[in-house]
Amino acid sequence: MRMLRVGLLAAAMPAVAQSGPVDENVQYGYADVLRVDPVYETVRYREPREECREVEVERVERDGGDPTGGTIVGAIIGGVIGNQVGKGNGRRAATAAGAVIGGAIGHNVDKNNGPGRTRVAAEQRCRVVEVEREERRIAGYDVEYRFKGDVFVSRLPYDPGNKLRVRVAVSPAE
Repeated sequence: MRMLRVGLLAAAMPAVAQSGPVDENVQYGYADVLRVDPVYETVRYREPREECREVEVERVERDGGDPTGGTIVGAIIGGVIGNQVGKGNGRRAATAAGAVIGGAIGHNVDKNNGPGRTRVAAEQRCRVVEVEREERRIAGYDVEYRFKGDVFVSRLPYDPGNKLRVRVAVSPAE
């Protein structure tokens, strides 16, 4: 009896001009949702994270010591080099200038190379590492529903709620 009613319904429908295939044996209705079960999947991914830690480092701090020796040696070397330049009064002036400049250079060199003290300090060291994460996500929903007395199960990408719109297609069995 049900097939006869569908056949009459299809024959009574007027022909409509459409651009594309016409499927005259399709109806839409609503089914009662009986049960919805979420389907989970586990997704693994990697993400960068910065890890930092404190490390102890030794630092040598120059305290300079006594720069007198460097000043004297620098003045002597500068004076000898200055004495090689010029003649007469110019030679004396070059010797004096070389001694002054050499003394200043020797003073700074000896001050920077003097004995130092070692100090331990904490320093932060950081690096980027890849961390693997796992996340549980909903992949879909297994939906059990009743349409015209029959029970069906479908996997859907959404939770349909209490009612589910269904598409019913009828075609001859051969």
